[in-house]
Amino acid sequence: MTRIDFYTHTENKLETACVLAAKAVTRGSRVLVFTPNLATTEKLDKLLWSYPPIGFIPHCRVEDKLSVVTPVIIDHDATRFMHDDILINLCSDQPAFFGRFQRLIEIVSLDNEDRQFARSRFRFYRDRGYELQSHDMSTVAVAN
Repeated sequence: MTRIDFYTHTENKLETACVLAAKAVTRGSRVLVFTPNLATTEKLDKLLWSYPPIGFIPHCRVEDKLSVVTPVIIDHDATRFMHDDILINLCSDQPAFFGRFQRLIEIVSLDNEDRQFARSRFRFYRDRGYELQSHDMSTVAVAN
């Protein structure tokens, strides 16, 4: 069964996604970051080129020919999957395909609307018997 972790109280969802993706890659995992739209995909792509400031997180989009060997894939139209390790969801709804991944990461910002969507996703997963873990990011320093 998919392990589900909620990272709450994040000031910047994209930066938190970068931090968590970098941590996963360091541990030898592969990551799919599922974004809500092309604009967010492009913004995250640019951010990953400069994160961390003295390093690099190898990443590409799913249509790139190197996606089969790249540890981080960014996609807003998940129709192809290169792996089943970790899914980071940046969308308002739960991805229909989350169950194919070993781990799902949900990132929740301080925005009230985003928190309401997250509560709905939390209930959805809980009501289906998934074990949920929460991590309060307000107590963690997210540094570049």
